Amino acid sequence: MNPFGRVLCAILLATLTVTVQAQTRWDLPAAYPTSNFHTQNLVQFATEVERASGGKLKITVHANASLFKAPEIKRAVQGGQAQAGEILLSNFANEWPIFGVDALPFLAESYEASMRLYQAQRPALKQRLAKQGMLLLYAVPWPPQAVVAKRPITAAADLKGVKWRAYNPATSRMAELLGAQPVTVQAAELAQAMATGVVEAYMSSAATSYEARTYEHIKYYIDVQAWLPKNAVLANQAAFEALAPTVQAALLKAAAAAETRGWELSRLKNTEYQQLLKDNGMTILPAPARLKQDLQRIGTVMLNEWLQQAGAEGRALIDAYRKPT
Repeated sequence: MNPFGRVLCAILLATLTVTVQAQTRWDLPAAYPTSNFHTQNLVQFATEVERASGGKLKITVHANASLFKAPEIKRAVQGGQAQAGEILLSNFANEWPIFGVDALPFLAESYEASMRLYQAQRPALKQRLAKQGMLLLYAVPWPPQAVVAKRPITAAADLKGVKWRAYNPATSRMAELLGAQPVTVQAAELAQAMATGVVEAYMSSAATSYEARTYEHIKYYIDVQAWLPKNAVLANQAAFEALAPTVQAALLKAAAAAETRGWELSRLKNTEYQQLLKDNGMTILPAPARLKQDLQRIGTVMLNEWLQQAGAEGRALIDAYRKPT
């Protein structure tokens, strides 16, 4: 190679090295399919981060529990195996009761109430995660939870003995109070569980019900609107602090936009998914008064149990949530 060629190669190699060094790559595991609105919001968030950071931070979203299963994601982020991740907060209620406050039946039944509850929960949530070496980037609720069953349900007694999908401690406890048989099944495994008869009924959103093709196995969706559990997107604190200040600012700005967008998407998708369920043969029913009363009584029991577990911290959160505005 002549001297000019060697100089040119050296320049190209140096340029490539600078480019590689200038870009930080993050992995972000998520538990839900690419079609899910949470995942779509994550992908848009990642795109906006890359654009706003001038390409200095690239986040790869690993959907449908392809990198880590749902219960493993928080530990992966905390331990630095993934730089960021999306979790269902209430999955970790056994670790710390505050994580599960948004899964208490009928504590917060609407988007407005859910936002007030989140605002009351957020300071303690951020503090707890910081102690664990993580940063809360944003949180978005699922649509209101409905009862999905193979036949119309008019009272809690109708659910006695059924194989009930439990996806967090709250739904496990609800199964016990209903006299149902709790079976732990995460979203990625729900379709198979219904197909094999492992699950006969559950409580979840229209989003999960549609994506799991529930209409192929279960025909009734009873719209009790019991609670709105939240997904939270977390970052490893050390990974965040390793970013340049301008990249940190870009990440936080994109996270704030994703939170606002996600809440609106959740509202819109609730209506859309219910219509899709109906179009595919499911019967959408309003909540019978008796069933709602039964579930509200269970909700009261669960709230009292939660307050015992959460202590003064939990009481302060509930007081802040219920404080007149």
